[in-house]
Amino acid sequence: MLLAPLADAQGIPLVSSVTRGNSTEFTVPVQTLLVLTALSFLPAALVLVTSFTRIIIVFALLKQALGLQTAPPNTVLVGLALFLTLFIMNPVLSKIYDDAYTPLAKGTIQFEQALENAAVPLKKFMLNNTGNDELRLFISLYQKPDVTRENVPFQVLVPAFAMSEIKTAFIIGFLIYLPFIAIDLAVASVLTSLGMVMVSPMMFSLPLKLIIFVLADGWTLLGTSLVASFNTG
Repeated sequence: MLLAPLADAQGIPLVSSVTRGNSTEFTVPVQTLLVLTALSFLPAALVLVTSFTRIIIVFALLKQALGLQTAPPNTVLVGLALFLTLFIMNPVLSKIYDDAYTPLAKGTIQFEQALENAAVPLKKFMLNNTGNDELRLFISLYQKPDVTRENVPFQVLVPAFAMSEIKTAFIIGFLIYLPFIAIDLAVASVLTSLGMVMVSPMMFSLPLKLIIFVLADGWTLLGTSLVASFNTG
């Protein structure tokens, strides 16, 4: 209680700014708040505007098709999907770095112009990997005139891109499931013909699926196919 008047007399503002020319600089607490707020949107941005969604869904469907419960761990799959995403998005990120971040760091452009420059390669990537049906659907739901593929806003492109990625991931997952379903049916038929109806087919089909997947170099084929499925040009 005795220190309260002394602390009040200091007059240290929580929010303050200094104007220098045409730019405004905020105090450290405000900068920290803005950075933390921006970081909270990074997971959503990673999932919705990059190749991460398709990759992680395909990995999850592959794990279910193999009949595995805990191997490989989800942390490993998320990490692998993250680095594959960085590999696929490298041309886009390099373009953003050259056209937006470098000029902004040098002070040749303002922050608003940097955002516009960064949106160009990202928007191009998303358009190249968005299905026409999903894009037309969300353009019609947007109900604004003169909205075309060339001038589509991000509030329309992001859900269309996300829905297209989920659709593509499920198609790839279905193709992955087919050979493993055939193995499960073959093993179940053999066990039934031998009268071993009380034995779980998973006991025999799981090792068989694993050895076939390893001999076919499945992880390399799947990773290569996922990378090649994206249009980064």
